[in-house]
Amino acid sequence: MMLEANKKAVIKRRPDHPIQGGEHLPSLLRRLYGARGIRHAEEADFDLKHLLPYTQLPGINQAVELLLQALRERRRLLIVGDYDADGATATAVLLRALKQFGFKHLNYAVPNRFQYGYGLTPKLVEEMHQRHRPDLIVTVDNGVSSVSGVAAANALGIQTLVSDHHLAGDTLPAAAAIVNPNLPGSDFPSRA
Repeated sequence: MMLEANKKAVIKRRPDHPIQGGEHLPSLLRRLYGARGIRHAEEADFDLKHLLPYTQLPGINQAVELLLQALRERRRLLIVGDYDADGATATAVLLRALKQFGFKHLNYAVPNRFQYGYGLTPKLVEEMHQRHRPDLIVTVDNGVSSVSGVAAANALGIQTLVSDHHLAGDTLPAAAAIVNPNLPGSDFPSRA
């Protein structure tokens, strides 16, 4: 906005939006939430009790069984994450959670896309096989489009559990389990 030299800029404060049950919220939050269409305080309550039931995620039962089997058999796991914010965070969270669940043989990789390409590629599988000898690869934030990478893992006798949220291609990888709210035919209430 261009101002003439003799005019002063005027900042107009927007009115608070009425948020039912939000009287305890600071005025700034009421304005921000209201500008985003939130009309009830419970819409902005991010307590864990409001999470969608994980049991509705497609592939979750197979994934849990695969992880329980790996835990019982003390198998070597390799977590392969994406380098972006959600992939790196998911890698760290999963690594910590699996350690707390009692997994002992854990490694992770957050591969350089310029060196390996995106996701679980055959080149990455081969190098991780040589370096870590995993029995199970768990992808986070990638893998649903890694058809050739999962095939390479299968050829080496490595099972793969894909956890991803990206859209699937025409062909799904032949993974032991795929957890993804965006799988074709999924009726999970949140695609994000």
